[in-house]
Amino acid sequence: MLTQNCCAVIGHPAGHSLSPALHRAAYRELRLDWTYDAVDVTPDGLDAFVRGLDDSWRGLSVTMPHKVAIRRYGEGDELVDLVGAANTLVLRPVAELVEAPRPIVRNTDVGGYQLAFAQAGVESADSAIVVGNGATARSAVVALRQMGVERVLVLARNPERAKELKGFCSNALGMLCAVRELAPGQAIESDILLSTVPEGGADHVAEELVHHAAIVFDSVYDPWPTALATAAESDGKTALNGLDLLAGQAVEQVRLMTGGEVSFSLLKSAGQEELKARAQL
Repeated sequence: MLTQNCCAVIGHPAGHSLSPALHRAAYRELRLDWTYDAVDVTPDGLDAFVRGLDDSWRGLSVTMPHKVAIRRYGEGDELVDLVGAANTLVLRPVAELVEAPRPIVRNTDVGGYQLAFAQAGVESADSAIVVGNGATARSAVVALRQMGVERVLVLARNPERAKELKGFCSNALGMLCAVRELAPGQAIESDILLSTVPEGGADHVAEELVHHAAIVFDSVYDPWPTALATAAESDGKTALNGLDLLAGQAVEQVRLMTGGEVSFSLLKSAGQEELKARAQL
């Protein structure tokens, strides 16, 4: 007999993901006999995988490199259209979410950033430094705009490649946006420093960047602490990390997939416990 409620995170790679630990903790809290696994799906294999899912599947968390391609498998909303990417595919939405039982795609990364900031007592800001110009940076600037940020400085290793993000900030979001090289001497005073680059990408300017911001959000969660986090601690500033984002976006994913509500703290604790367990292996 098929398990009637299956979910998973898909990506390439996917085995490192903490999402199974978070979602399984949510299922225990909600007393749901559901399964949630990590499945490695290559870009070439995405279509066959999604179209091959049977009626036992409820939803997918979606990580790189599928956040753009996954949009074609469900009905999006204004946020998905704005960001141009989704991280959630719900195959059998709960009744109150849609008028008909059709698959939907959603972006919970934007709300995840906002919830993580709110948990740290930051619900609004005027200015920000964003490090990086990839897909995560696009969700990040939307979250910042929804928090009231009007001025953003994008620091990129290759400023030429950040022109598209600059245009998005200026034209789609109405923000004042400047782009500079991720190098010494380029930072300005800002309320928020938000890094979206992989671990080590901003190490050479970590202390300088942190000095110019009131709060630090490094989207990396493993290994931790990063150079940005260490610099924040030395400077007496709060440092959020990728686990805060993962927990924040998973709160909404759980609601979309199950209809149930779980807390940010429950999911973050589950992620912390999983990281501790992995460190002991």
